Amino acid sequence: MARGTSEGGGKGWLIGGGVLLVLLLLFIFQNTAEVTFKYLAWDFTLPLWLGLLITAVVTFLVGQLVVMWMGHRRRRR
Repeated sequence: MARGTSEGGGKGWLIGGGVLLVLLLLFIFQNTAEVTFKYLAWDFTLPLWLGLLITAVVTFLVGQLVVMWMGHRRRRR
């Protein structure tokens, strides 16, 4: 592998990470309103960005569990 190739890839990841960080900060600063989330018998008051982030993380984790479960079922057959 050439030396220039690996350095260019590192810069690409750094630039991409910087862009994602800026987009995340813009999202947070534009969604600072306090909102009430209702789930079963509980009420939570959180900033909107935090509620959306929690929802996204939980959805991702549930999706990963489903993928692992489906892979386990395929291997058993």
